[in-house]
Amino acid sequence: MTTNGLPKYADPLYQTAHDEAFSKPLFATIKTVLPPDVSGEDFALALEMLVEAVGKHAVFVGGELKEYVDPYEIPESGHERNVPSAAVCPSSVPELQAVLKVVNEYKIPVWTFSRGKNFGYGGPAPRVSGCVALDLHRMNKILEVNEKLSYAVVEPGVTFGDLYEYCAKHKLKVWPSTASLGWGSIIGNSLDRGLGFVPTGVHYENIVGMEVVLANGDVVRTGQFAMSNSPSAHITKLSFGPAIDGLFLQSNLGIVTKMGMSLTPQPQAYMACSFDVPEFEHIATVVDVFGELRRNGTLPYMVYVFYIAEWATMFGKHSEWWEGEGPIPDWRLSEMQKELDTGIWTVKFGLYGPTHVIKAQFEEVQRVTAKDAPDGRLRSALFTGEDGGLLEATSVSPLYGGVRVGIPSMWNIPMVNYYNRRDDSVGAHGAYSPIVPLDGKTVLEWAKTAKAISAEQGFDFLCDFFMHEKYAIFVTMLVFDKTSAEQRAGVDKVFCKLFDEGSKRGFAKYRAHLNHMDMNSELFDFNDHAYRRFVETLKESLDPNGVLSPGKMGIWPRRLRYLSELS
Repeated sequence: MTTNGLPKYADPLYQTAHDEAFSKPLFATIKTVLPPDVSGEDFALALEMLVEAVGKHAVFVGGELKEYVDPYEIPESGHERNVPSAAVCPSSVPELQAVLKVVNEYKIPVWTFSRGKNFGYGGPAPRVSGCVALDLHRMNKILEVNEKLSYAVVEPGVTFGDLYEYCAKHKLKVWPSTASLGWGSIIGNSLDRGLGFVPTGVHYENIVGMEVVLANGDVVRTGQFAMSNSPSAHITKLSFGPAIDGLFLQSNLGIVTKMGMSLTPQPQAYMACSFDVPEFEHIATVVDVFGELRRNGTLPYMVYVFYIAEWATMFGKHSEWWEGEGPIPDWRLSEMQKELDTGIWTVKFGLYGPTHVIKAQFEEVQRVTAKDAPDGRLRSALFTGEDGGLLEATSVSPLYGGVRVGIPSMWNIPMVNYYNRRDDSVGAHGAYSPIVPLDGKTVLEWAKTAKAISAEQGFDFLCDFFMHEKYAIFVTMLVFDKTSAEQRAGVDKVFCKLFDEGSKRGFAKYRAHLNHMDMNSELFDFNDHAYRRFVETLKESLDPNGVLSPGKMGIWPRRLRYLSELS
């Protein structure tokens, strides 16, 4: 599927996956909706002006909006369907400014996204039905890649795959990071605090210098990028005065149109490492041991942990692993450890840099795990450049490399099909992804709780988490067959109970689905939600007409606050 015959992706792999994602909606018809508080007559006039601004080929209505809904929507959740009134795709900052002029004149809210691939959290659908989808995928220029200083400057439509192909084509000595799926926007993922696997894989921490278009069309740049001629625009976060970059992460205060991103210098060597343990309760030891290795600098980069049931989704469907009813029993999971040659929990991490440094780091990991986690199994595979030179990412076996050496793919797409039983089944997923302190007892208790909640509705416990120095992003994947009303309702019940139990423990999600943004925002309650009140004060100043993504992350303009679930 393409929009007006124009593909969204140059890469056929991504275009095919995109088409497939929107090919089997629950509801074939896109109902006609108007923007809130806008008449049909005014909306028609505004559409004519939008066509003048960006061209007829870049404005879509009616049935053409099939790509602008949540592909994994759950009607049983009780929320109104999130449907846009139209979509507009500017290709430049001047075109974007022209769009903003129109929507401000008619007070038409827009819902901004780069590629709309944050599936499981709403994708490209708007928080408020009737918003115009502001799709930035046509702003897709790679503006600069600096090999010596290891950074790139990109527009919102540039994907992880695009940047990788550019660097490979020009034989640049850098490894860009990639998220799990290569079709996503670098800017979109980074602004939503996304993660990758190479040394610069904490994407939001590697943003250096942004250009932002405000609601009124004014353009501001951050940090040293605010100087017209600074050679340091994308090599330092230092600012003069308040640093404002963070105001535009997960934000509706402006539209990011350019971003500098730090890249990983191509290393001399890479060591792929794994550590697995046989018992569920061993996760407490794993967290404490590897958490300390993260904090003391032995493991300076991201450590990724997964449970065996989630890993199994990559190799077969639920019905292929277990023919009985309900979740896979523990005794069968023990058998699967041997079949998959993995543990009940598995840790994966990479070491990057000069060969002798990597070997020294690994020796320390060996020493510590042998002493403090003797029940585990530590394995490694070392890859080095030829004749002491730099290592080519493509020379690393995909079994050990792939996203961990910055090569994008669609490797984990099969996960969503885990519960598909019929030929017409359609896989989908959601997630509950709280921030959890990196303490063994805390993580173990939460893992037991989340596993039990999943089992109550007949689902396997599918989870992974990224270990930072002091906290984990603990993701419980909520995979389901979206053609099954029973599974849709079950997944919604699992999410709601996870959210309730997590909230009791003081956990909050690091990102949220459209329908859960107000819920998560409400948790930040200190001093009568002073944080939210502060950001909404900025919102009123920067966006007085409330046109930019109303309700995003629970931040509402005053005039549309009545649409909040908390109103």
